[in-house]
Parts: sequence; C-alpha cells; structure tokens
Amino acid sequence: RGTIYDANLREMAVSINVTSIAAYPRKIQDIAATAKILANSLDIDSKILQKRLLAKKPFIWIKRQATPKEVNAVKSLNLDGVGFLPETSRFYPQKTLAAQTIGFTGLDGNGLEGIEFYYDNQLKGTNFEYVVLKDARAQDFNSEKTTNHHSGNNIVLTIDQTIQYITEKALKEAVDENAAKSGIAVVMSPKTGAILSIAQYPSLNPNSYEKFDRHLWRNRAITDPFEPGSTMKVFTAAAAIEHGNCSENTNFFCENGEYRIGKHVIHDTHPHGWLTLKEVVKLSSNIGAIKVVQKTGSESLYKTLKNFGFGEKTGINCPGETSGTVTP
Repeated sequence: RGTIYDANLREMAVSINVTSIAAYPRKIQDIAATAKILANSLDIDSKILQKRLLAKKPFIWIKRQATPKEVNAVKSLNLDGVGFLPETSRFYPQKTLAAQTIGFTGLDGNGLEGIEFYYDNQLKGTNFEYVVLKDARAQDFNSEKTTNHHSGNNIVLTIDQTIQYITEKALKEAVDENAAKSGIAVVMSPKTGAILSIAQYPSLNPNSYEKFDRHLWRNRAITDPFEPGSTMKVFTAAAAIEHGNCSENTNFFCENGEYRIGKHVIHDTHPHGWLTLKEVVKLSSNIGAIKVVQKTGSESLYKTLKNFGFGEKTGINCPGETSGTVTP
C-alpha cells in the first residue's frame, strides 16, 4: 500500500512488514494439545481455537499480524501444521496527528475512513495471481514467479505536520478552557484554498482505532454542518454592496443595543447608535446586520449566499462531505 505524506514529504501513513500465524488442521496430529500450546503462547482462548481447528477446514488464521515476540515463541515450538505468512500492516508514525483526516485501514488493508478510504483504489497494490505446483507433501516446486511491480501509489497531502500540530494544540487548549465537549478547526491558505491542517478534538490513534468510540472516527470538519455565527456578517455585507446599493460608508442606526422584531428582542454586546457598514462588520453588530439585510432584501441575500457556495458541497477529496442548508 502506498505511503501518505504531508506537504513536506514527511510520512503520515506507511506499510510495514508483519507475520501472521496460520494453521493447516489436516496436518495436525493432536488438535487438542496443539490448541492448548498455541493458546498459551498467544494469549487466546484454547477452547475456541480447538473448535476452529476441528472444523475440518484446510486453512485457518490463528493470529493475524502477530508481534515479533509471539512469532518467535510459536516458531520455537516447531509444531506440525502451523505456518507463518508474511503480510503488511498499516502504521501511523504521527499517532493522533490529523487522525480523522488520514483515516485508517482494516485488518485486510482496506481503507475504512479518511484519505485511506477515499483514495483506497489508488493506495492499494494491484491484485495478481500465479500458479504454484505442489507435490504430495505440499512442497512448492516450479512456481511461476512474478517480477512486476504491484505496489500502490503514494499520496502527498497539502497538510503541513507542523501547522497541524500547532492547530491541534491550540484547539485542545480552547476546548479545555471553555469546558467544551469537542471542537474543530481548519487552517487554509487564503491564496490557493489549500488545506494546511484539519484538527478535531477529541482525537484518536489510528494504530488502535477499534479502541475508540465510533463517533470519533468521522472527520467532523467535513461531515457535520454547523451554524457559522458572526462570520456570516461578512457575506451579508457583500450582499449589501452587490445588490443593496450600499458602500462601506453607508450608515445604519443600531437602536442603541436593543431592537424588537415581532416577539423577539435582538441585542448587541455593546450598545451602538449609527454605524457604517464597515463598522457593523468590525464591531459585529447583530442589529446592524439585520438592518443591512432589511435594506438588501432576503432574495438578494439568498442569491449572494448561493453564489458563494453555501448549501453546496465544496468537492473536497475527503469522504462524507455534507452540503449544509440554506433556506430561501
């Protein structure tokens, strides 16, 4: 499987060689004794293993991707009908860094979340077959060897490990300081739109993803819609300039901090009188924003938001993106 790099070609996901332990039950003379010995060495249930060995299958896995210590322990037993097969396992050297964005693979090496899932076809190696002839003792001979390159493609992300680390550290501090349940943060290059970091807290370690709650697996910055809050005032101002015959110096009366609309009373953090459009944005006046919309009109505001792409998917190459909602 191909390697995933950050923008500076530092490894984010790599494949390492591991050994899996298998059994050929028909070659095992004493299944009960073999099951007990293997169970002791691998810390698994001997009764369950014995039941699987008695199922009369020609091949079963005993332990996939065993540790070197476990492999050496079983090899030293020199048991008939027990084999050792080379495999590759996915390893994430940066552990929790950008975990939900990178994602992870399952035991068979298929991408399950994040970039690993989205680019699974490009990352995984190609399948191939070749014929192996065996004699009566199941010894290989005259195998048709292959010399073709079957590795997957590597992928280079726009994410920068250093910026990602700083973002995650700041996000954790903000979540702790505000006693929040969770938080997300995205850092982008304003000139290109390249994503330099996507942070999420709490995070997870993709090397042991199965130990974490499933709701932590998804990349919430991509999958979860949220209310943008006061950042929407910038787009409200854009609508006013585009369609509301306003300039940055157009004045709006902000009702000295209290404005009734129907049964609701809108407040500002600090009372303001007359503010220019530029000051409405600068001081984040809720009342000023409402006055701007009243002058612009809801239809023009909706058109502006749709033109900016609200309510549409961005097309980011991550799985599970939601479009969000903009009601007319």
